[in-house]
Amino acid sequence: MSKNIMIVTPHPDDETLGCGGTILKEIAKGNKVHWLIVTKMNDQIFDKKQVQKRQREIEQVNQEYQFTNVVELPFFAAELDTVSVGTLVEAISKEFQIIHPEIVYAPYRSDAHSDHKVVYDATMACTKWFRYPSVEKVLVYETLSETDFIMNTDANGFRPNVFIDITQYLNKKIEIMKIYESEISDHPFPRSEKTIRALATLRGAAAGVTAAEAFMLVKERVL
Repeated sequence: MSKNIMIVTPHPDDETLGCGGTILKEIAKGNKVHWLIVTKMNDQIFDKKQVQKRQREIEQVNQEYQFTNVVELPFFAAELDTVSVGTLVEAISKEFQIIHPEIVYAPYRSDAHSDHKVVYDATMACTKWFRYPSVEKVLVYETLSETDFIMNTDANGFRPNVFIDITQYLNKKIEIMKIYESEISDHPFPRSEKTIRALATLRGAAAGVTAAEAFMLVKERVL
């Protein structure tokens, strides 16, 4: 029986950096993967061409993955700290109540980008078993240039305890990441093909496979 999987991302590209190979693998297994994008470009800051280009990128990425559905919330990137917690939780909760996900992927709370922290907190509010009984498992993913750029010396750091073999899907993950032309560049830029491959190799070595994506298990409900 197929599972409903929710990928919650603060921004487009987080899904591919954090769990692109896992998404491809889950869809290949016949699971229904839903993509929830929390923020969008502020059209008062970015010009119309940039906003339209990003929308085309989202559509192209969706075509490559073949998500069951894509939901874009109306909040602006880099401004989530100005949105009330209640408003954000309500928006995410609405989608959870429609989709009834069994597995949820969310960003790491201590990432350098403040949007990631806010999205993590709001998402966790939508995983309480007595309000969202469908949720069986919650994991957090790592995002290049965010998770590894933590400046908080009190943070414990990303310590993965779940590894998913993406050897078969790594090349496709990188192809999809290249759709985001403004978000990927040559090494030593942190979101480069070389860095993506290096991280997958490192996580693969920890799991005994050629390439892997790593996650932290937040909770798993005993059924």
